Amino acid sequence: MAKYILFDTETTGNQEEDKIIQIGAMIVHSKDNIEIYDEICSTDIEIKIEAMEVHNIVPSQLVDKAPFIQTQAYGKLQEYNNESNYLIAHNINFDLGMLQKDGFVNQYTLIDTLRCAKHLYKDMPYHRLQYLRYALELYKTEQKEADDLNITIKAHDAIGDVLVMKLFLSKLVKRVMEEYPDYNPMQKLAELTKTPVMIQTFKFGKHKGRDIAEIAREDSGYLNWMRSNMKDLDEDMKYTLDKVLG
Repeated sequence: MAKYILFDTETTGNQEEDKIIQIGAMIVHSKDNIEIYDEICSTDIEIKIEAMEVHNIVPSQLVDKAPFIQTQAYGKLQEYNNESNYLIAHNINFDLGMLQKDGFVNQYTLIDTLRCAKHLYKDMPYHRLQYLRYALELYKTEQKEADDLNITIKAHDAIGDVLVMKLFLSKLVKRVMEEYPDYNPMQKLAELTKTPVMIQTFKFGKHKGRDIAEIAREDSGYLNWMRSNMKDLDEDMKYTLDKVLG
């Protein structure tokens, strides 16, 4: 039977040199058999102030902690690392990239709940996990789930975010079953994860709220500048710009 590993990391920052300092993970064997891991780990990389501002982890909390590759969670990630199992995260490319810095070589079937949200909730203005938490009213049932699993919910805390993601994953599965009734829902989510999203409107910058295809006709120079110079564009925005610019 397939294992479903939902995970989230907190890190020293979001640059090339940054590393994992917390991992939260749920390993779902069945509805009534879920392993929980919530571990802080040490690293030789200094935590950036901007990162502390988000996750509230300070250097003193890392003292005497094992490095990431010695955590129980990392051992479990390696144990179940094969394509018959699913590795699930919100914006999985970021978290997977962090794992790979510690030598992890992925063999899982991947599900990115962020990209799946973009496919299945196209009308949502934002697809951030905390936005979805409130937009889909996940907060109304999360405390019962947390109590059942003995988890404390905190925004931008690894295990708290994993719990919210678990609730959101149930929404995604239901949505897939409605829109693609002939498909296995988890396999369809994995397929959607590999399918780039065509973004319709800008959510940032001087053209915020405007249709991207329209801007391509009016101000293609700006879009070309974006594509060439903004290094933090996600895959979907790069895909969209390539399409509208021909």
